[in-house]
Amino acid sequence: MITTLAYSSSLFSQIFVFDRYGELIELLMPSILAGAVLGLIGGFVGTFVMMRDHAFAVHGIAEMSFAGAALFLLLGYNVVTGSLVGSVLSALLMGVLGSKTHSTNSVIGALMPFGLGMGILFLSLYPGRSGNKFSLLTGQIVSVDESQLNYMIVGAIFIIGILIAIWRPLTFASLDPDVARAKGVPLQFLSMVFMLVLGVAVALSVQIVGSLLVLALLITPAAAALQLSANPLKALALSILFAEISIVGGIMLALAGSLPISPYVTSISFILYLVSRAISAVRRRYSGSGRRTVSVPSQV
Repeated sequence: MITTLAYSSSLFSQIFVFDRYGELIELLMPSILAGAVLGLIGGFVGTFVMMRDHAFAVHGIAEMSFAGAALFLLLGYNVVTGSLVGSVLSALLMGVLGSKTHSTNSVIGALMPFGLGMGILFLSLYPGRSGNKFSLLTGQIVSVDESQLNYMIVGAIFIIGILIAIWRPLTFASLDPDVARAKGVPLQFLSMVFMLVLGVAVALSVQIVGSLLVLALLITPAAAALQLSANPLKALALSILFAEISIVGGIMLALAGSLPISPYVTSISFILYLVSRAISAVRRRYSGSGRRTVSVPSQV
């Protein structure tokens, strides 16, 4: 019993070390601000990802983003640029080849193992520090500087600006594509634009949470939000809130210990999802109806 308690105490002290915590927060403020920016991006993009049933696409793009980042790391170029190139190219390829849901899934299924395999190959050939390899998979909070923060802010303005500009037609096309097509909404164009936005969002997210766990930022908060509200605007607000709690909260906890950020972000986001599902189940039980309605824009 004493040995178990001693081990538990040692493990806790390794995970949570609050010595000089205030100094760390001040030193890594760019990382915290970058996390807040990514939470905003994740909330916006994730809402449409869930409405369009593109969760699988996020995983596929993340694998290609990982491959692009690993290739640029091997060649000695900017890893962020490589991540962006891999994400955007794979997103555009999915948009061009996958005009329908089943064909999109086929394209993603082909790209995912290819991207993962190429990423592992490039990392195995990289002669540098193993920490650089590991951070591509699990994220790295200490690597964000002022220039990268500005880069993320520009990316956030680009992403959110485009989504606001196409908000009504994209929402209409996401919730009722058949009616939207009948009314002349350009579904293919909107799909291409959204895939481009998604590619940029994944590339930015990989820098913080890593390619393997990007779903925790772009999927889980929005999935939790849609458990609580089917209204697009309310779901968007909740998605942003949950994404901010997950990423900023994960960073703040990661600063207190020696673990990477990913376990904290994924745990917080998953807890929020479970709580949201529980609240939704209670609501359905006491309302006596499991039916949910979704507000569809009357005009485009």
